[in-house]
Amino acid sequence: SIVPRRPLSLSRPAHERTITLMTTLAPMQQIARTAVAILAAGSSLPPILPLAVAAFAISPAPTTTRQTQRFSSSCKAATGTSTSTITMPPETDEGVDATSLPRWDLSKFGFSSPFSGDIDDHLDETRKLAEGFKAKYEGKLGDLSLLSAIEEYEQISIRSALVSSYLHLSYDTALDDDSLKKRKGALSQKQSEIYGNNLEWFSLDVAELDDAVLDQQYANEANLSKYKAFIDELRRQKPHNLSKDVERALTVRAPYAGTRPLVSFFDKELSLMRFKVDDTEDEVNMEVLLSRMQSSNDAAFRAKCLKVLNDGLAGPVSRTAALSLSAVSGSWLIENKERKYDNLRSRRNLDNNAPDVVVDSLLDGVRKAGVPLCKRFYTLKKAILQKTQNLEKMRWSDRNAPIDIGGSSKEKISWEKAVMMVDSGYSKFSPKMAELFRGMVDEKRIDVPAVDGKKGGAYCSGVVPGVGPYQLLNFDGTKQDVATLAHESGHGCHDILAYKQGYLQYHPPLTLAETASIFGEMIVFRDLLGQSSTKEEELSLLMSKVDDVLNSVVRQCSFDRFEELVHTARAKGELSAEELDGYWMEALREYYGKEGDAGGDSPFDSYDDASHLWSYVPHFHHVPFYVYSYAFADLVVGTLYNSFLTNKEGFEGRLLALLEAGGTKDFEAALSPFGLDPTSPTFWEDAL
Repeated sequence: SIVPRRPLSLSRPAHERTITLMTTLAPMQQIARTAVAILAAGSSLPPILPLAVAAFAISPAPTTTRQTQRFSSSCKAATGTSTSTITMPPETDEGVDATSLPRWDLSKFGFSSPFSGDIDDHLDETRKLAEGFKAKYEGKLGDLSLLSAIEEYEQISIRSALVSSYLHLSYDTALDDDSLKKRKGALSQKQSEIYGNNLEWFSLDVAELDDAVLDQQYANEANLSKYKAFIDELRRQKPHNLSKDVERALTVRAPYAGTRPLVSFFDKELSLMRFKVDDTEDEVNMEVLLSRMQSSNDAAFRAKCLKVLNDGLAGPVSRTAALSLSAVSGSWLIENKERKYDNLRSRRNLDNNAPDVVVDSLLDGVRKAGVPLCKRFYTLKKAILQKTQNLEKMRWSDRNAPIDIGGSSKEKISWEKAVMMVDSGYSKFSPKMAELFRGMVDEKRIDVPAVDGKKGGAYCSGVVPGVGPYQLLNFDGTKQDVATLAHESGHGCHDILAYKQGYLQYHPPLTLAETASIFGEMIVFRDLLGQSSTKEEELSLLMSKVDDVLNSVVRQCSFDRFEELVHTARAKGELSAEELDGYWMEALREYYGKEGDAGGDSPFDSYDDASHLWSYVPHFHHVPFYVYSYAFADLVVGTLYNSFLTNKEGFEGRLLALLEAGGTKDFEAALSPFGLDPTSPTFWEDAL
């Protein structure tokens, strides 16, 4: 088949070579092999028909998904700054009435429905603008006004982001609508073509501008300095850019082939999973199962929930997850080589504007100081559970067990009360943030209830200035749901404050993106802690908070270690589910210790029924090596909060200034006004 393709090849053999090398796998063949294996095992999960449809839908043309620098921030915004999937809303007989809870109002986008012809007209006009932009500026940036070019590029990007964000938000509350999924996919393909054919060149040409030419542009137009952060970001990517023809081809092919269809297929299959803890109960989804396990005071029930989850993830599901993760890690591997990144994390670190040495220092600090603290805490928790719940063995299912030792209420919290609690906490720290929070509630920017057909977890989408932000929650009246509201509302405040930087620069690097969210969560937690009526309730709240911190810091770094093992092994070939199980358990033991039943030093006596849990963590598939950002942010915010406690004078103003900067400051410059230096070798250990 090679000979007939030659007339349709790209302009130079080197381009064909690059795209061929960047073929992670033959996804269609791999899906077919997986389907055969599932049939041979006599299983019907995941359904073979959807698997076959996914195989048929993937073009055999080799490609990979390139995450472009700024145009793709619409996708970044649409998928949310964070996905709070660690803590899930429980379902109880006395749950909150979902039908009475607020839904978001998407009319601000200006489209009447995802199927409106206005969207097609909007994209047709966007295509014309993009084609005109290319004809006007390509190859001429040194001679024409760079400021005008960036301003036009920004407006075209906003037009595209408006459509992609609207469709993403619409679909996330209607995951069971296949016609909407198809519509969303078709428009995504059209947008990739618009960008690849007409806009891909721009970031490459800006990166290639001679320093003297750029200096002259700055001298000629004072307002160009407004976009310095955006320009600097593009120019940092210069050593890793490929040729225009290759970048264009990769972008245009992305929606049709490569990892994206695999990951999308796996996401949907995972969302369809149902579990049954015992014969007397109805089947529940994964969120409800996890919540029931984490909220139960019965160790035997928690262990049963974990076994049901782990068994459900075994077999076809974990093999499909292995297929997706093997494709993603293979794509990451070959792109790193072709783009000449120094190590596995360098590509993500560059996106985060965080030097490799700082990230390495973070991970090293957590291993040296965080792991011992983690073991100390769980040893204490184990002792309390033994006294209060007659715990015989500390299992992995007991890790997030509640400490209910009196005084803490399990009464459901109404949405109205949750809003009051967050407003109260925010107001005591920053009247400005409280005002922004109330605005998001009043303007119906939050989709609140936990209902069928809705994306799980929580996120905040910044969308574009003047339209966003929007929050997706799955609220069911727990204290954790209040914390999630505080967290996502912090993201919303961050977005609104940073909108003044414009669409291209409002989104902060991931190392700072969690600052407002975690700080918002912290101030509401401290407010609740101050209202504790007994020492027992205070201890329960404190231990729950430490659970959260350890999940954000130590556990996320163990996730990063799992990714390191997986991506390193991928260089030697395709990965099986059994191999991934092994790497998962290896990382778990490195961070929590060898289980006590095996003579180890871990507070956990057993890691039974934990081997397949890697397969439901979405970050591994969507954003490789993202997870350390949670640890980074949590430790930075902890240090910031300590700075607030020791020097409250002027702190609100300094924090709001950090948030208003958006993506125009890197983390070193952003933290400098607080007297913090994250490049210090002891910074992370001190933060822990």
